[in-house]
Amino acid sequence: MSSPREAVAVFKSASDLQAGIDDLLSNGFNRAELSLLANEDAVNKELGHAYQKASELEDDPAAPRVAYVSTETIGDAEGALIGTPLYIAAFAAAVAIVVSGGSLAAAIAGATVAGGAGAAIGTVLARLVGKQHAERIEDQLAHGGLLLWVRTWNAADEQRAREILEKHSGEDVHVHGLDD
Repeated sequence: MSSPREAVAVFKSASDLQAGIDDLLSNGFNRAELSLLANEDAVNKELGHAYQKASELEDDPAAPRVAYVSTETIGDAEGALIGTPLYIAAFAAAVAIVVSGGSLAAAIAGATVAGGAGAAIGTVLARLVGKQHAERIEDQLAHGGLLLWVRTWNAADEQRAREILEKHSGEDVHVHGLDD
């Protein structure tokens, strides 16, 4: 078996990147085989310098990467960040009221108020997650594009990955060895 290689492309829009990723996943590539450039702070820390263009990092094995996380997963995380504080606060308030001898109506009212406060806190946290994701995308677009690496295991994978990346407006699509 040949040593693994990877296809790389730079995308000029988040929608083209997402379409390419969706197509890769529907054509036999695994999420674990996809990686994206980490945020600018991680790049600066790992490489010890700022970068001007995404293209400078395409073939740099030291460029810090992050695993691909789907937009659906980000949405799930945002939902959990809103729902969890809501339920915890509502439950805690209801229990506290009932334990202290309050009525069922008071427990329901307390749970409603506390749940609303918990949801408000969760909403702030969810917005932070969404904001960080959006800022990472905007920052990388300002540096020339969104980098996507796709691990390939054989010539057929390489060809399929190149075709898919080019089909979705990937630029400077090429394959390199992981030791190059």
